[in-house]
Amino acid sequence: MACGLSRTIGGSIFNSERPEHFMMEVWNPLGIVGVITAFNFPCAVFGWNAAIAFICGDLVTWKGAPTTSLVTIASAKIIAEVFAKNKINPNVLTVVQGGADIGQKMTEDRRIPLISFTGSTKIGKIIKQKVDERFGSTLL
Repeated sequence: MACGLSRTIGGSIFNSERPEHFMMEVWNPLGIVGVITAFNFPCAVFGWNAAIAFICGDLVTWKGAPTTSLVTIASAKIIAEVFAKNKINPNVLTVVQGGADIGQKMTEDRRIPLISFTGSTKIGKIIKQKVDERFGSTLL
């Protein structure tokens, strides 16, 4: 589904009621998208998020659960090989390892405007609070 979205973000062009004007939809990458995955679906959740981010032109920083570090590293190596074969810079995906301290640093880093988190409600609430503090508002 995520890869299929690549065919839908081409930028629609709409007529305008103003003479000699039109409206155009333009997709702009955010920059870096942070993906923090839980132990129970480390590759699936990462794949759903990363595919959309890559399609939109974003870089991805992935922090897998500490208990799935080998899965995270192995998956990233496979992705890097695919990127290399297609002449895509493998650095569009960065993997970081560690515990809650690394996740906390990601949520506090203003260079990462979007964080996708899958995990416990307790940690989700902490991440939401960090995002609210960072952007000065309450996001749903």
